[in-house]
Parts: sequence; structure tokens; C-alpha cells
Amino acid sequence: MLVEVTVMMTIMFVFLLGSIEFLFVFYQWNAAAKAVQIGARVAAVSDPVAEGLNRLSMSVVDSLAAPGDAMPFFQITCDGGSGRCICNGAGTCPAGLAYDSAAMRTIVYGRGSAACSDATSFYDTGMCDVFARITPANVVIVYTQTGLGFAGRPGGPAPTITVSLKDLPLQFFFLSGLMGFKLQMPPLTTSITAEDLSSGAPAF
Repeated sequence: MLVEVTVMMTIMFVFLLGSIEFLFVFYQWNAAAKAVQIGARVAAVSDPVAEGLNRLSMSVVDSLAAPGDAMPFFQITCDGGSGRCICNGAGTCPAGLAYDSAAMRTIVYGRGSAACSDATSFYDTGMCDVFARITPANVVIVYTQTGLGFAGRPGGPAPTITVSLKDLPLQFFFLSGLMGFKLQMPPLTTSITAEDLSSGAPAF
């Protein structure tokens, strides 16, 4: 009888701990996925992390395109970890395209905030208000021209914005303590079409 109880208790104990770990990881996954969705939405209606991107549709006029023409292709990757924006656009991007840390903080922490969990409304919510372990170093934003907008558009180009996470480890209650188990969060990704790429109304 004692042997059977010992075996069953061991099985039940493993099952219980495994369930707790699974649910905690599942919560982290869902919270991070929702945070990425919110980050993409905020990025679509805020100043771009690639400083000067919202003036790109004007800067290509005459040199690369006539007013009303399709925007030349560009893909700008802004990495919060390195604090750099890199353009792959065959001369489309100006040389002064810089990384705007304030714009990245707006996406991560929310509008008018420099900390997590202090949002008073959905409008002020940033990525870390949903998943507190996200920092600017964990966020990568890619602006890609996908056929929308036109050269000379007053509100700037209308790229597709892709927000993803990197270098964000999952936390474990028991596996990390017992076995040193470590696992990175997958690069959860959300894409959305940009609107005016400005925190204020565009000037016409």
C-alpha cells in the first residue's frame, strides 16, 4: 500500500508542478502577444522610431519620383537593443535617418509615461503595461514600403509596420530552480499599416 501511495503521490506532484509551469508560460506567451499587438497599434499613430521617416515621401520628390508616383521601395529596421535604424532602400532613405529613443519609449511605456503599469486609459497603454518585462531593448520595429502611399503625400509614407520581440526569456517557477532550465520567448510578431506616423495632426 505504501509503495502505491508513494508512486501515485510522485505522479500527482509532477503533474501539479508541470501544470503550474505550463499555465505560467501560457500566460507569458499570451501577454507578450497582446503587448506586441498594442505596440504595433501605437507605432502606427505615433512618431516613427526612424526619425525623419514621416518626411520621406517629400524627400524623394524630384530626386527619385515625381509627385503622385508610387513611393520607391524601402525597408527600415529599428532595433531597440542596438539603438540603431538601418535602411535597405537603394538610396531612398536620407543619410540622417536616426534612431529616435523617445519614439521607442512611447511605444514601450505608453504615451506620456516612462514606467510600466501606470496607464490610466487604453489610449495611454504601452507594451510594458501589458507585459512588464518588456523594455526597449527587447523590441524590433520594421517599416516596409508595400505599395501604399505616394511620393509627396503630406502625411508621409504609409508603410507596413512590423513589431516583434527579441531576447526575452520565459520565466519558470520550478524548472529553472531545479534544472537551470532556460527558454527564450519566440519572436512574436504583429504587422499593421501605418497611418500618419505622427503623434500630432499632419501639416497640410
